Amino acid sequence: MNKEKEVLIFKDIEEISGFVVKKWLEISGRAVSKKGRFSVALSGGRTPLPLYKRLVESKGLFRWDKTDIFLVDERFVPYSDPESNFGMIRENFFRHINIPAENLHPVPIEEDAELSAARYGKDLASSFDLTAGAVPQFDLILLGIGHDGHTASLFPGTQALNEKAHLAAAVILPDISKKNRVTITLPVINNSDNIFFMAAGADKAETVKEIIENRDSLLPAAMVKPEKGRLFFLMDEGAGSLLSKF
Repeated sequence: MNKEKEVLIFKDIEEISGFVVKKWLEISGRAVSKKGRFSVALSGGRTPLPLYKRLVESKGLFRWDKTDIFLVDERFVPYSDPESNFGMIRENFFRHINIPAENLHPVPIEEDAELSAARYGKDLASSFDLTAGAVPQFDLILLGIGHDGHTASLFPGTQALNEKAHLAAAVILPDISKKNRVTITLPVINNSDNIFFMAAGADKAETVKEIIENRDSLLPAAMVKPEKGRLFFLMDEGAGSLLSKF
């Protein structure tokens, strides 16, 4: 396993977003020069919102025509639902840049989460032109960290956390008040060239400390260990306040 990991603390989420925009530009530029395309998987939630707005402001710098954008995970709701990750990102990002519709890859909302996961896995395999059993290699994946240590929709104790045969998996949560979800799986995440965790707020500090400093942690986010790629933990002062090395 690649040992390359960087832990960076910024003043606030705006500084984190500025850093990611610069790295996105570098990574996408290299990818387009090398293979003609740049692939990225995005997360929903509140934390990356300032980043998406920064990307819109800097839209003239990027080759959106050469960019393929996927989602890390999605709630099993229509895109028009306020809880839809794709709907949120579309409203705050996609609608404000000149990107071809075919370059966007939302999780399909089918009859049920299992069917949606199967369809999304097929889209991933087709888009990356994979042979049977192969795993896509994203140029960049953006992840968040939940209070319970989940990332993407890989929650503690769920079957999807142990999924190795499929690129995407349905997540059926025991709490019936929670929406079912679809997520990319750990083999996909860990095959990425670059993984950026973004975390903000002192309420995440204990979880962040556990993930970064406890080598034996079983929290889902701690299971993100890229095989060859680079791993970045990007957090504001609150989220990084309990780390012993800072």
